[in-house]
Amino acid sequence: MPASRARRNPDEHYGASNLELFFDLVFVFAITQVSHLLLENLTWRGALEAAMVLLVVWWAWQYTTWATNELDTDRMPVRFVLLVIMMACLLMAVAIPEAFGDKGLLFALSYVAIQIGRQAFLTFSAEPHTIARARGLHILIWFCFAAPFWIVGALVDGDARIAFWLVALTIDYCGPFVTYYVPWLKKVSPDAWKIGSGHFAERFQLFTIIALGETIVLTGATTAKLEFDLVTALAFMAAFVSTACLWWLYFNYMATILERVLDEAEDRTAIGRDIFTYGHIGIIVGIILCAVGDEIILTHPKEYLHTPELVAVVAGPALYLLAFVPTRWRLTHGLPWRRVSGAIACIAIGIFAFLVHPPALVTGGLLLLALIGVISHEYFFRWQRSDAEELDLARKLNVETR
Repeated sequence: MPASRARRNPDEHYGASNLELFFDLVFVFAITQVSHLLLENLTWRGALEAAMVLLVVWWAWQYTTWATNELDTDRMPVRFVLLVIMMACLLMAVAIPEAFGDKGLLFALSYVAIQIGRQAFLTFSAEPHTIARARGLHILIWFCFAAPFWIVGALVDGDARIAFWLVALTIDYCGPFVTYYVPWLKKVSPDAWKIGSGHFAERFQLFTIIALGETIVLTGATTAKLEFDLVTALAFMAAFVSTACLWWLYFNYMATILERVLDEAEDRTAIGRDIFTYGHIGIIVGIILCAVGDEIILTHPKEYLHTPELVAVVAGPALYLLAFVPTRWRLTHGLPWRRVSGAIACIAIGIFAFLVHPPALVTGGLLLLALIGVISHEYFFRWQRSDAEELDLARKLNVETR
C-alpha cells in the first residue's frame, strides 16, 4: 500500500471514528489519575506537579488529534499505530500517581515514545519531498530535542526532576508558536496544515466531555461511600447541578460558535492552535478543579474549608469562567464580561469564606449560584438582543446567525 494512502482526503467531511472514541477511554482514566494526584496533595507543590502531569496528558492527546485529523483510521497501519500509542498512553496514566516518585522513568519514557513514535509515523507515511513530510520532520526534531530533558529529569529526584521537566514542557509548548522552526531546514508555513473543521472541533468537544465525566465519576463514587442523609443529598445535588452548569457554559452555544469560526476561518491552523490547542487548557483545568472541589465538599459538607481546600474549591469555577477570556479576545478583541463578572463573584465568595468560615456546603452553594447567575444573564440577553446586535455579533465571531 502506498504510504500516502494512510492519509485522509482533505476535501472529505468526516467525524470522530470509533477507534478515536476507543482511544479516548485511556484519557478517562488519565484524568481520574490527575484529579486524585491533586486530591492527595493539596499543596502548592502538589498543584504544580498535578498541573505538569495534566499538561503532559493534554499534549499527548491533542497531538494525536492533530494526527488523526490527517490520518485515515480505517487503514490498517494507522489502526496499529494508534493502538500502540493507546497502550503507551495507558502506561503513562498508570505512572501518574508516582510520576514524581518511583515511576518517573516509566512516565517519561511512555510520553517520549508516544510523541516520537506517532510523529515518526506521521512524517514517514507522507510521500518524500511533500509539505507533509517536511512539516512532520520539523515537529519530529522538536520532540527529539525535548526527549533528553524528559529522560534525564526522570533519572534525578526532587526539585531537579521538576526543573528538567519544566524545560521539556517549555520546549514542547513553544513549538507551535514558532511553527517548529529548525535553523537548518526550510521554514514551514502555517498553510502546511489542513484541518477538517468538523472532526477537529468534535474531538475537542469530546475531551471536554471526558473532563466533565470526571466530575460525575467523583461525585458518584464519593456519594456511594457516604451515609445518604439530607446534607449528603444537598451536597450531591449541588455537585451535579454544578457539573450541568459547566456543560451548559460550554455546549449551549460556545461549542457551536467555535466550530463555525474554525470552519469559516481563512487561517484554520492559527485558529486551531490558539482556541483549541492552547485555548482549551484552562477549560480542562477548571473542570478538573471543580471535580476536586465537589469531592471536598461532599466529604466534609458541615466543616469549614481550610485554605488549601478553599483555594481548590473556588479556583475551579473561577478559572473555568476566566478560561473563555483568551478565546473571546482572540476572536473579537472583546471580553466576555458576564463570565469575567462571574469569576470575580467566585473570588469574592472565596474571600468571604476565608474570613467568615461558613460550612463547605454553604460555600459550594454560593459558588453554584454564581454559575447559575452567569448562565441566566447570558440566556436572557441572548434572546433579548435586537436583530441588528445579533448580526453584528455574528460578524464579529465570523459565524452565521442561527
